[in-house]
Amino acid sequence: MNQKPKKKNYRNEGDGEDDIEGMSLNCLTLYGRVGGCKVSADMGEMFGDPCIRRRSSTIKEVKRCTTICGNEEATVDCFSYGMKERFWKRNNRKLLGYQEKQQHSSMNVHLPDDILEMCLVRLPFGSLMNARLVCRKWKNLTTTPRFMQMRMEGLFRSPWLFLFGVVKNGYCSGEIHALDVSLKQWHKIDAQILKGRFLFTVASIRDDVYIVGGRSSLTTFGNMDRSSFKTHKGVLVFSPSTKSWSKAASMKYARSSPILGISEISPDFSIIRNQQNRLDRHFNRSRVGGVSDVYEDPHRLSLRRQSRHPFDENDIPPLPNIKPRQKNEKSYTKERRNFVLIAVGGLGSWDEPLDSGEIYDPVSNKWSEIQRLPLDFGVACSGVVCNGMFYVYSESDKIAGYDIERGYWVRIQTTPCPPRVHEYYPKLISCNSRLFMLSVSWCEGDGHIGRRNKAVRKLWELDLMYLTWKEVSIHPDAPMDWNAAFVADENNIFGVEMFKIFGQVLDFVTMCDVSDTGTTWSHISRNHVARELDTSSCMTKSMAALRL
Repeated sequence: MNQKPKKKNYRNEGDGEDDIEGMSLNCLTLYGRVGGCKVSADMGEMFGDPCIRRRSSTIKEVKRCTTICGNEEATVDCFSYGMKERFWKRNNRKLLGYQEKQQHSSMNVHLPDDILEMCLVRLPFGSLMNARLVCRKWKNLTTTPRFMQMRMEGLFRSPWLFLFGVVKNGYCSGEIHALDVSLKQWHKIDAQILKGRFLFTVASIRDDVYIVGGRSSLTTFGNMDRSSFKTHKGVLVFSPSTKSWSKAASMKYARSSPILGISEISPDFSIIRNQQNRLDRHFNRSRVGGVSDVYEDPHRLSLRRQSRHPFDENDIPPLPNIKPRQKNEKSYTKERRNFVLIAVGGLGSWDEPLDSGEIYDPVSNKWSEIQRLPLDFGVACSGVVCNGMFYVYSESDKIAGYDIERGYWVRIQTTPCPPRVHEYYPKLISCNSRLFMLSVSWCEGDGHIGRRNKAVRKLWELDLMYLTWKEVSIHPDAPMDWNAAFVADENNIFGVEMFKIFGQVLDFVTMCDVSDTGTTWSHISRNHVARELDTSSCMTKSMAALRL
């Protein structure tokens, strides 16, 4: 009868001591109801256990001791190691979330938008794409026209290579493989809009890539079926900086594998004005189902072609009298610069070679016809714009130049013509107002027993003043890919080769700096793309270079 009141008084005294001595025993209060250490102390008093009583008295002595170092408000923690912090975090999740949010947003709060914009504009393109995922503010800030203009005019961009038209498991998946040249890292971009499309050509204008023409199967969607296909007129525009797609105006003629050229023009340039006196004369003839000129009237084909070419070679001065075009005397800023896209040749809806050409103005979003290729020029296989002239190379080793400002074709007679193996298509490249060509030719062996000829890929440069070819360098790899893709970016020439050997498709990416006196080639990437691709990717691939 006397123990219960005593027990009650003892608890009251203990609570008083906690308040007087400034001690914190919240943990004992928390565990008092579930059998913690407080219950053990009370049971020791109830049943008279001297050991437990001595332990509780020792705790009292510790509570009454004064601290020698540290805070005077000492605590007795009966939790296991780390349990107190765990319980505190669980009961204060909202406070922790608020503190963390304030910590992450403190930079945005104190950093002005213009300073933040100057920091983000200096990021590499890969890091910039990751920065857009941080918050909505950064995404909106890095997608404004002002920010894109600052990045275009700055010196913080690096070259990127975009590989299109790959085939995987017999299916045109539409995947785009992008290579960051500075970091030598590959990235894969899923393009649903390109699924089932092949044999198209790509070209880069500013920060956009234009996908022109192409084919798609009519029987098996996505597969390369050359027996039953549809040739496209449509033009797609891909913007890697925003990962967005758009459609441009369709061409007048359906083409697959057209030859493309990009040219910068002055603001006062007018396609309509230049084409009024230079357009071909058309005759009233019926076109049923997109039939080409070849199948309309084969017996009068030569007469029609002669009538469509009213100019004669003697009427136009040869190219030696035409010096390389200098920059326009009228200076204009980058904001006012315009570009045009030219498409010539390719294969038509009936798989016939085309000699027609079209020019596209991105500002007006319209295509206009240009003069057809010169008579007996042959099938165009490569082309590039250099100094305002669109140079086109044919399979019969002939060169023609289209003057974009004046709107007519000029035959170009070069001596001597570089020897080449006709199974490999030559590629024209333009770097800083210099015209190059990559072709495969035979050379002598190394003199060992069983000497035989071997093929090498050589880089040639055309002297635009004297129209003579000069050998510049030799590609280090054997020419295994007959349809190798080459593009230029400032002083660098990039090449991608794919070929199948020992049952596996291999790929090599090389680079050549033409500004260097040595003009040496270097390997950027090996066997990182074509491991899972089909052999047909060697024929359908197309590449574009951008600075992002």
